[in-house]
Amino acid sequence: MYAYQNYKPKNNKEKALASAFLKLKTEQEVDNFLRDLLTIKELEEFANRLEMAKLLKEGISYKRIAKKLGVSTTTVTRTAHWLFRGCGGYNLVLKRA
Repeated sequence: MYAYQNYKPKNNKEKALASAFLKLKTEQEVDNFLRDLLTIKELEEFANRLEMAKLLKEGISYKRIAKKLGVSTTTVTRTAHWLFRGCGGYNLVLKRA
């Protein structure tokens, strides 16, 4: 089994971004912050990545996920890498969902 590594922010700006999420108290506050922070396309991309991780955990094939979400299998592969070999963030969120 893979031992997850904790990510270390590279600078104070990255630390401030993580801290900003911790200041939010409701789903609506998170929704509003994400919309202000990201473009619509970025929101869609990040939502797709989380959905990819969910489908990968369910055992769906890379090809089926790519077709369902309209992304390349390379994108699914990258998401799988971080799901299975990353810092554990996807797994933690999916476990708590």
